[in-house]
Amino acid sequence: MIFPRTTKSMGNYTRHPASFKDPSGFVFETNSKIYRQVNKVYKAEYDLLMSSGLYQELVQQQLLIPHVEIEENLTGTDEYYKTILPDQINFITYAYEWCFEELKDAALATLQTLRVSLDYGMIIKDATPYNIQFHKGKPIFIDTLSFEKYDPLQPWVAYRQFCQHFLFPLYLEYYLKADLQKTMTTYMEGVPVEIVSKMLPLKSNLSLGVWLHVYTQNTFRNSTKTKAEQIKFNKKKLLSLVSHLESIIKKFVVRKATIWGNYYEETILGNEYLANKEKLFGEFCKNLTITSALDIGANEGYFAKLLAARNVQVIATDTDSRTIGNLYQFVKKNGITNVLPLILDVTNPSPALGFNNKERLAFHQRIKTELVVALALLHHLVIGKNISLQIIAGYFAEISEYLLIEFVPREDQKVQQMLASRRDVFEDYTIDKFEYYFRPYFIVRKKETIQGTRRTLYLMERK
Repeated sequence: MIFPRTTKSMGNYTRHPASFKDPSGFVFETNSKIYRQVNKVYKAEYDLLMSSGLYQELVQQQLLIPHVEIEENLTGTDEYYKTILPDQINFITYAYEWCFEELKDAALATLQTLRVSLDYGMIIKDATPYNIQFHKGKPIFIDTLSFEKYDPLQPWVAYRQFCQHFLFPLYLEYYLKADLQKTMTTYMEGVPVEIVSKMLPLKSNLSLGVWLHVYTQNTFRNSTKTKAEQIKFNKKKLLSLVSHLESIIKKFVVRKATIWGNYYEETILGNEYLANKEKLFGEFCKNLTITSALDIGANEGYFAKLLAARNVQVIATDTDSRTIGNLYQFVKKNGITNVLPLILDVTNPSPALGFNNKERLAFHQRIKTELVVALALLHHLVIGKNISLQIIAGYFAEISEYLLIEFVPREDQKVQQMLASRRDVFEDYTIDKFEYYFRPYFIVRKKETIQGTRRTLYLMERK
């Protein structure tokens, strides 16, 4: 798991700022690798995880991040019991950057992890999306210290947490047909049941699942009875609960209109434009020795897929949740493991959140790539969002080593469409000014007009 170095170094290691709540252990970095320390207080549970066969089964099913044990106390702390080195994850992302389908699959992976754990006499004590990352194209549980011995007389302690972080956001998006990812930045502990119960439309009253998991839970929340009086539990009931949650989530399908769907198929420039652009794109990328890329405004990932075919790890982002959902379904169906679709508004990216603004780092603190791709994006930033070329140039210089960017001139029909509904005050929006403002930050390595258009493709390298 790759986390940026942001905390004060203690000795030869750096403790991650989000890893401070669990006494069982913590995540830290040393020698540019991420480790997890297992503390003595978690000895019994960790030994059971490893000796029971549960760890091996979860790893085999690709539900839990694999690790190796390091026979060394790298932190030098008295609490040390074990040091484990997990498989390193390329990019850390959060649920408020995932599309509906990604959150859905993460929820199902959490429930499957719980189900398998019960077969080996254990249970997961945490059920948040922060314990899930997308690794090699799939959601995978990353909190090795979240497993504890199962007591069949006790309810699942993480049930409410699962609902607030997974089920409730899925219910809201399913019924309201609205993008609610950013809601999760406000409710970092999950969307409260009292909020969800008021937001769901009347037609949700016909759902048994809504009554059981939303309205009944909201009633219990206000009950004066003790937990023991409210619920009598056993393993059979817990498995029934898991099955019911799985059946609800598997049926979730969201069909929303997409703003930019079929952009290239329906563009007024036609398929010839796409073919010529793809040819130039391939020529520009041919001699780049890169392993990672960020495609901003990726739409349904046409060019992200081309980069992935070159064995590049690609983060494909767009503001349109439906196009990102379509891309995620495509890469999932076709087994593409090196494209990670994310919802991102580049003009309002995910901020730093949590305690001291360090628990959940901002998007560009976590996402570091060698190449940034910005195709048919610049005019939307300048004309659509009133961001000057000078500011945009500085922004791209901060996040990219190489920049593959397309300039769409004001004579272009797409730009004319945008200007038709607003006053044209964009005197600086010319190709000469574009190059002028980018020149202090970048060296132009390649420049070519896309055949049949006035659009120009640039490959730049940061100075």
